[in-house]
Amino acid sequence: MSKQKLGYSCRSCSQFFTKWSGICPKCAEWNTLEEDVFIPVEKTRFESHRVSHNRPELIHEIKASEGQRTATNITVVDRLLGGGVVEGSLILIGGDPGIGKSTLMLQLSEAFSTQGKTVLYVSGEESKEQAALRAKRLGIKTDKIYLFSETLFSEIKKAIDAIKPQLLIIDSVQIVYKGELPSLPGSVTQVKEIAMEAMHIAKGEKITTFLIGHVTKSGELAGPRVLEHIVDTVLDFEGDREHGYRILRSTKNRFGPTDEIALFQMGTKGLKEVLNPSEAFLKERIKDVAGSVIVPTMEGSSAFLVEVQALVAPTNFSTSSRKSTGLDQNRLSLLLAVLEKRVGYTFQSVDVFVSVAGGMKIVEPAADLGVLMSIASSFSKRSINSETVVIGEVGLTGEIRSVSRIESRLKEAIHMGFKYAVIPKKNSVGLPDSITKKLTIFGVDLVEEAIGQLLSRKGGTSTIQTKKVDYAGTTGAS
Repeated sequence: MSKQKLGYSCRSCSQFFTKWSGICPKCAEWNTLEEDVFIPVEKTRFESHRVSHNRPELIHEIKASEGQRTATNITVVDRLLGGGVVEGSLILIGGDPGIGKSTLMLQLSEAFSTQGKTVLYVSGEESKEQAALRAKRLGIKTDKIYLFSETLFSEIKKAIDAIKPQLLIIDSVQIVYKGELPSLPGSVTQVKEIAMEAMHIAKGEKITTFLIGHVTKSGELAGPRVLEHIVDTVLDFEGDREHGYRILRSTKNRFGPTDEIALFQMGTKGLKEVLNPSEAFLKERIKDVAGSVIVPTMEGSSAFLVEVQALVAPTNFSTSSRKSTGLDQNRLSLLLAVLEKRVGYTFQSVDVFVSVAGGMKIVEPAADLGVLMSIASSFSKRSINSETVVIGEVGLTGEIRSVSRIESRLKEAIHMGFKYAVIPKKNSVGLPDSITKKLTIFGVDLVEEAIGQLLSRKGGTSTIQTKKVDYAGTTGAS
């Protein structure tokens, strides 16, 4: 090998430096430089090579095809990936420890093996016996899945050449290492080298490859960002351990849509797909409770309903608290400021807590009006009609802005049996009869109008019947 240089690599941007410093000179991140080795590029650097005769071609002369796809027989995963797994693709899946990544990979392995495809599962963090016990608990019985407990890449490459699998799973990319590199497994250099080797294997030998990656304390994939640039698809596996729900989210996909999700529920027999997320998130909802609002949200092309809950309670401290779960903290502060300025609510002496039930995370602004109404409902101690959904983006001046995919959201509300919808007035124009005949639509332009429709204010009455709720939990019609 060529002469190696000892120095320091940045975990964030993967830049190499000869001297250590507390801040990365390139990306300005603190405490990201770690001891590493720089290896000059050589023609014989990688053990896996793609056999091809590359030459420049005119774009109209290239015979392009989408590639052959293999169905996983898991409906939500096939939709997430755009119709199945593309042959020879490189897929990175990351998630918290114990979230269920290995369980999902074993279930995908079984789906491939039932179609007559050979699977090589490289378990670097577990012994073969441990992986076999998990497969037994999941009820996996097949003669097409090979388990290999190894961390040295040269040995893994020998197993790949001997077995010639159609599906390769490396668990995990941070534990596999190349012996000729002096740096530790999981370092920037080792992770980059293993990812490049996996890319050569996937593209050169047409082996569909899954890489399981660790995540940092902040929830991001560990290792340099170049790892995400190399792979074809990035899947984030997240969820709420208390409810047992797991969400597989596509953040990058060269062969299909992004921002799609697949919902699972963890059980004794592994991960079970949830085909109706709205029903799953709303089945434990308590009706006619102050602070509860149903919001139709979009994830990719799918619409489903989630419950936004708010609690406004008097504080015993000089400084009040604003906490949110599943929502952006800055967005919550903005909505509270709008309520104070436009409606006259005062939150100086109260704590405000907002949460999305079921462990979901909402990032789209279409949920603004639902969050705002849940806070107003808890503050005024009046429940919002349980058969109502609320949609809309809220501006700083209190205006309700239109949102995208309004028909998909309203159709999901109709499917779940809701009768009323408060939406932006611009979105209420031109809705088809299939929606307006089954759902009573209330279009609003301002926050004050939305509160007037959903909550009685200053002695007035709301358009939709509400109930007044006291702290003891008794209700009365208003």
